[in-house]
Amino acid sequence: MYTVIGKLDTRAFRVLWMLEEIGQHYDWIKAGPRSPEVTQHNRSGKVPVMLVDGEPITDSVAIMEFLADRHGALTYAAGTIERARQDAITNFLIDEMDALLWMGARHVFVLPEERRMPEIRDSLKWEFAQSVDRCAAMLGDQPFLTGDTMTVPDILAAHCASWAHAAKYPLENEVFNAFAKRMRGRDAFRRTAALAKS
Repeated sequence: MYTVIGKLDTRAFRVLWMLEEIGQHYDWIKAGPRSPEVTQHNRSGKVPVMLVDGEPITDSVAIMEFLADRHGALTYAAGTIERARQDAITNFLIDEMDALLWMGARHVFVLPEERRMPEIRDSLKWEFAQSVDRCAAMLGDQPFLTGDTMTVPDILAAHCASWAHAAKYPLENEVFNAFAKRMRGRDAFRRTAALAKS
């Protein structure tokens, strides 16, 4: 049994979605960043946190890769060329999509008001559009980023697409948008989104 701590409108969504995809049971604690439920396991106050036999794992990507390796799901085997390519895509998504979205969020509502520079979002949106095009080029006519097999990066990319839509970042690439729509149509995604009503 796993326990996931974090609200649905955070990166905790990725972890919950992955657990739904791989059919693992979990408990969910709807706690926001820097809440007592979070800080007792992660001093930074960041979510998500996942408890495994009482031991915390932090960072959404670390949690997802742990789950993938532990259950042999949504991943290629460690030490293979396919896994190296998968990891390269994961790092691209974190560096070139997730980081841009997070930087924009920091300058809108995370940083102290006197430290915010909301005008930076124009540059971030331009960079994000370039990254979307690069991601679409990786996809080509494949169903998933690594080919015919769904892996961790597919959840990351689709989650970034949803985050970008909410933050009003440009999403004008038809290939990428079609991919994101397919991912949102998955049963596991819908089950995760439905948690908002619970």
